[in-house]
Amino acid sequence: MRAANILHLGVKELWGLARDPMMLALIVFAFSASIYAGTKAVPETLNKAPIAVVDYDHSPLSGRIAGAFYPPQFLPPELISPAEMDARMDAGLDTFALVIPPEFQRDVLAGRRPALQLNVDATRMGQAYSGSGYVQTIVDGEVRAFAARYRADPTPPVDLAVRVRFNPELNKGWFGAVVKLIDNVTMLAIILTGAALVRERERGTVEHLLVMPVTPFEIMTGKVWSMGLVVLVACGVSLVVVVQGALAVPIGGSRPLFLAGVALHLFAATSLGIFLGTFARSMPQFGLLLILILLPLQMLSGGVTPRESMPGWVQVVMSAAPTTHFVLLSQGVLFRGAGLSVVWPQFLALALIGAVFFGVALARFRKTIGTMA
Repeated sequence: MRAANILHLGVKELWGLARDPMMLALIVFAFSASIYAGTKAVPETLNKAPIAVVDYDHSPLSGRIAGAFYPPQFLPPELISPAEMDARMDAGLDTFALVIPPEFQRDVLAGRRPALQLNVDATRMGQAYSGSGYVQTIVDGEVRAFAARYRADPTPPVDLAVRVRFNPELNKGWFGAVVKLIDNVTMLAIILTGAALVRERERGTVEHLLVMPVTPFEIMTGKVWSMGLVVLVACGVSLVVVVQGALAVPIGGSRPLFLAGVALHLFAATSLGIFLGTFARSMPQFGLLLILILLPLQMLSGGVTPRESMPGWVQVVMSAAPTTHFVLLSQGVLFRGAGLSVVWPQFLALALIGAVFFGVALARFRKTIGTMA
């Protein structure tokens, strides 16, 4: 192995990437517009949900409940008749329809427990799940406040003091921006290295490398460090300019520590890209392989859904994936301000997994170019 060969081969990859406008556009989009969209399109966010109210009671309490729904969580409620409720929900005009029964206020003041009916359009999964809880909380709060004016307000036996850490505003956009950044690091690392190998096979330049005094290890290492460097620089710029600058997402921990974790993760992800590139004969084939690998890595790594809510066997299998440890490391550093004394197990896991991935990819790469010789 000669370091000069690895350096020159990596520079060759960088020049090849600089002459590929589509890949450059993908890098810019993935670390700018894609991250911005991730902050604005979090699926579980309740925003301007349409709601209708069927008021049989026509009392001050029912009017108070109807007036408690307002933006940004809900649109101003529509007061409709019972005959209109089913037709409006069938047409998709309302996500929620709240039915207030007759003599509701009288029953509340008499100490009874009257029931309200909430009809939910469950085809809108995100709004239906979170919105039902919002509606119940709002109705309970308005009924308690109204009833407190007419009878003594008992002192609760326990006073619960809530402290919201790491995201005091409960802003889901902060979470969406960081998760999108983490996902795009993995995606770009696999795409750039795999596409670099596939393009060389399509253009026949691999045969040119085989007659040069370079080894498969030098060829692969040149691709890994060059494409990893591109993603690392793009991630660092995006973190400062887009996440912290344009989106004003507070970062709790050390940026250099996070970028060190990114570099270790890129060691494994770029090796995986080389491994997939050895199986693909063309870019369309590589794209299909990428879908099969990338979606499970992103969905089951704990970035979107907590790992604790997954089946036990999924947690065991995904513990061998670099994205699982990268998500833990990134969230610990960026959200909670964790230091190296906290996230060192993730660093160690990424180093070990990266070494295994690199060894397997190198063996496959040597076998592949051996058949081409």
